[in-house]
Amino acid sequence: MNNIKFLLLGTSLSFIPLTVNAQCVATQDCATLGYTETSCNGGEGVKCPFGNKWACLGVNEEECKQKFCDEYGFTLTCTGTGYAGGAGSACGGKYVQCTCASGYEWKDGACKQKMTDGAHGDLYYCNGKVVGVKTGDMDFYVAINDIGTMSWHSAKSSCKNYDFCSNVKGILPDYDQLEIIYENKSLLNSFLSTNGGADLSDGYYWSSTCNDYNCSYYGYVVDMSSGPVGSFNRDSLFYVRPVLENY
Repeated sequence: MNNIKFLLLGTSLSFIPLTVNAQCVATQDCATLGYTETSCNGGEGVKCPFGNKWACLGVNEEECKQKFCDEYGFTLTCTGTGYAGGAGSACGGKYVQCTCASGYEWKDGACKQKMTDGAHGDLYYCNGKVVGVKTGDMDFYVAINDIGTMSWHSAKSSCKNYDFCSNVKGILPDYDQLEIIYENKSLLNSFLSTNGGADLSDGYYWSSTCNDYNCSYYGYVVDMSSGPVGSFNRDSLFYVRPVLENY
């Protein structure tokens, strides 16, 4: 019985040196652990504890610092037209936000010239925002967004009360104006999307022009997907986009 116990004990112990030896060989292999460089050429690194190879970080202290600054948004030099300097603390000589010079404001990550209320070329501003657009040959501005779908009477009333800016009201465009809008739709949509507005919808838009033969019941519409259409019952629900003239 004692002989059996001895044999079992001897068998179990015989596996221990082999296991320990296999583990040590793996952990002491510098190349396997990532220590593959003979030196780090002045950069940061860690020497393998089991040999003369190095694991290099690949950047020096200044490069590491700049990478940190970039990661946290310190990317602006705050120089150039309209800039007065950096706002807050700098990191690596750059800033997250800038202080703007007089006549400029911080907007969309840059110092941009403040626009007074009113017409500025093809754009109409109110409180620093574009509220209307036009093309060079148009004598009216188109509102930045539709104001919904509604009947003809509601369209006229809503446009009359639409504020382009303080004390500056819109109107429902007449049939000729809607035709001009359709003819310039592609360029207008480009201006609208660039300035935070919505493209003109592909559908019927009410005009303020009524049908001469039965003005009490029918008003003219223009289809922005294919061009002029004709007249419809005033109770029909179509898109509405105010315009601004006499600005």
